[in-house]
Amino acid sequence: MDNSPPPADELVLVDRELAHIEARRTQLLARRAWLVQVLYQPVRAATPRWPAAPVTDATPRSAQNVLLTLGGTLLTIAAVAFTLVSWGSMGIGGRAAVLCAVTGAALAAPVALLRRGLGSTAESVAALGLVLTVLDAYALHRVALSDTDGLGYAAVVSAVLAGAWAAYGSALSRLRVPLPAAVVAAQLPLPLGVLAAGGGPTAFAWAALVTAAADGAAVLWGRPLPVRITAGVGAVLLGGWALLTGTRLSLSSPWSGAALLLAGAAVCLYAAWRAPAGAVAPSVVAGLAAVAAVGGPLRAALPADWAVPGYVLCALLLASVWRAGAGARLPHGVRTGLAGAGASVVALGLLWALPPVAAGALGPLTRTTGVWSGEHAGSALASYPATALLVLAVAAAALASVPRLWARCGVLVLVWALLTALPVSLGLPYAATLALQLLTAATALWTAVRPAPSTRGLPLPGTARGATGPGPGTTPETAAGTARGTKTAAGPAAPPVPGRTPSAADGPPARPATDPAAPTEPTEPTASGPAASGPSASGPVGRPAAASAGRSAPGSVPPPPSAPPQVPAAGSGVPRSGWASPSPRPQAPAAEPGTVLGRVAYAGGLVSAVDAVALALDVRGATFAALGVVLGLFAGVAVLGAGARRAVSACGAVLAATGLVLAGAAAAGLEDHWTALALLLVPAATAAVGATARPVALPVEITGAAVGLCALGLAGPRPAFLALALALGGVIAAATAVRPGRRPFASWAAAGLFLLAAWVRLGAWGVTTPEAYTLPVTVPVLVVGFLRRRRDPEASSWTAYGPGLAVTLLPSLGAAWTDPEWVRPLVLGVAALVVTLLGARFRLQALLLLGGTVLALDGLHELAPYVVQVVGALPRWLPPALAGLLLLAAGATYEQRLRDARRLRERLARMR
Repeated sequence: MDNSPPPADELVLVDRELAHIEARRTQLLARRAWLVQVLYQPVRAATPRWPAAPVTDATPRSAQNVLLTLGGTLLTIAAVAFTLVSWGSMGIGGRAAVLCAVTGAALAAPVALLRRGLGSTAESVAALGLVLTVLDAYALHRVALSDTDGLGYAAVVSAVLAGAWAAYGSALSRLRVPLPAAVVAAQLPLPLGVLAAGGGPTAFAWAALVTAAADGAAVLWGRPLPVRITAGVGAVLLGGWALLTGTRLSLSSPWSGAALLLAGAAVCLYAAWRAPAGAVAPSVVAGLAAVAAVGGPLRAALPADWAVPGYVLCALLLASVWRAGAGARLPHGVRTGLAGAGASVVALGLLWALPPVAAGALGPLTRTTGVWSGEHAGSALASYPATALLVLAVAAAALASVPRLWARCGVLVLVWALLTALPVSLGLPYAATLALQLLTAATALWTAVRPAPSTRGLPLPGTARGATGPGPGTTPETAAGTARGTKTAAGPAAPPVPGRTPSAADGPPARPATDPAAPTEPTEPTASGPAASGPSASGPVGRPAAASAGRSAPGSVPPPPSAPPQVPAAGSGVPRSGWASPSPRPQAPAAEPGTVLGRVAYAGGLVSAVDAVALALDVRGATFAALGVVLGLFAGVAVLGAGARRAVSACGAVLAATGLVLAGAAAAGLEDHWTALALLLVPAATAAVGATARPVALPVEITGAAVGLCALGLAGPRPAFLALALALGGVIAAATAVRPGRRPFASWAAAGLFLLAAWVRLGAWGVTTPEAYTLPVTVPVLVVGFLRRRRDPEASSWTAYGPGLAVTLLPSLGAAWTDPEWVRPLVLGVAALVVTLLGARFRLQALLLLGGTVLALDGLHELAPYVVQVVGALPRWLPPALAGLLLLAAGATYEQRLRDARRLRERLARMR
């Protein structure tokens, strides 16, 4: 059967293959040209390098400024010295002539200097002229107006100088010093005038506030940047002084301070309104001033305990502009600043209300009375204002109206704090305090298990600000369009090129990249890689390379070495771009509101439960009641909860049960060793619970094991009861080992506990023979090793038999060396001989070495007295002679001894 295609189809296939070969050849030629260019770059002619100019430490402009500054400073010092020191040596005419001439020259010189382009020199001379005007004013006061008041004269002079300097700076706009100097001088007239008129702190504060308002106007409408900066600094300093004075007055004279603070708040608010870019800071200051202004009269009208709640209420009203209808028309920066000011005052009020909360949470933990004494410790904050509860309640109610997760968490914390501080602030009796603590714990734990009611009105995580997903303004059509655009951009096919005429060399249409049958066709390279060719740069996309063999495309430029060639993807009909668009970075999913609120509520429930148990220790019946309630609460959370809260609650339930056992033992008057036996009921119960409660089995069993260790510590002083406790613990561990998941650890724990129980019992009986302690370990370990060797013949004898033999042989050897009798060394020698023979027979390295070593040391111990006697009877020269003969014999047979040692080592190495 002939499967060859028709001639026409075969011709198309041959043309296609030839076109592919030509395209590949063009790519290789372009790559070769690039490699040649890289390897054989022409050596550039060495150009003479002239020595570089030395690097200067300062630019000419900075050096000129330094020189001019120093010169102006020296001239200023000379003028001051002349005015203050040398003034009396000249007549009135000479004084006036000198000052007028120097001042006029200093103020007129910058005009000529600016015409010549000497701007820095003009600045220095102008600054000198401004200083001279101040000296002129001082000289005028000393000579002609010495009887006038100094403060009043300074106020008038500062106003005149401010106007003169402003006019001078406006006339010479290229000078940068006069206008800021005029702003500085303008800060003095009003404050100095008030001081000259005998005004008090209130009048001075009003003068400072008016001056600060004028500075603010200069900041808003002034054009030169130095003027605005200088005016801004003056506004901050004088306005801050005025507001601080108003705050101090609001404590002593509320109404006068309120007027000053409200005026300052109006100025700051107007500045924030006119400058939205920096509106937050002045809005915060305005809000704080408004709260202080309104809260001052309230503080004077209300009792002392209601002062802080009054300020907090004013702050909450201020913060409400963020959500009020009138506040929506305010600029965003103004709203943010006012809300921040109100929130800061509320935060300070909450700090003031924290001491009762701390006393309610930490008071039961710091006991000053005995357990079950019936006495109750008094509250250290009994005289603290009870209005702290009102602050907590009002803040919680305000946060409840904010549909945000952080606000809802704050509500939970504040409600818990309110319930915790309630007994301290109201002085509730003991029973009511304990009941309230248990009720708080129950409510918090129930909220942790079922947080759905506390999440009502909260936005979903996907619609929160900054979350991934469609925004609030996204329509279904927009989302669909986005999805279609993404799908089109990621698709494998490219749109057809207009004007493109398909040829026979193009082949069939390209298949999708997911088609496994798509042929691997070389694509034409781009101009961005070394495999670029001419048609890819100037011709239509998808056209194969020129059919002329051995000729690269004209105008193709190899890329630099830093740009590696692009490798076209197999199976694609069009070339891919060199850089793919980066995929969006995966973001961590936002936590569910219920999860976050559950964690917050659970933390409060834990603290309240601990406080309730600590408080209940005053009375015996209350202790049992509180532990029972806490046990039920934790058990309920362990059953109904999820995640870490379930595990922690299960552990808390075990601890509560432990407390009940201890309380029962104490009520029954049991001694510590009997209490230890009673505590073993807790690990037994946890082992039983762990067999059924799979999610919390491990933490419950670990907590029960910790309680068992505490029971062993209680039974320690009585060895007999300690042995019994160890044996009972071994029984519990053996029962736990029945479960497959706990078998590896629980089985070893059971064996260790049984062994420790036997050892403690032997010690209690006064047994000192080491074999009585070691043989119970050796026998089961050797049995386990034997079973393992049967299952795995390749297992090492050190792993299987080494530990078991070492446990008995080594302690027995140590006892034999100190035993004056002959029975123990004889029995040990026989046992070591048997072990050595078994090791040699079955080729077990551990048995051979351990047995041989113990046998040799045991024999040495037995022969040592006789060797000593023989050596003592021999002449003194005989031992050195025997040693010399031994060395001579070893040296003569050295090679043979080495071969014997190597053979012995190889035989030992072949043993298991």
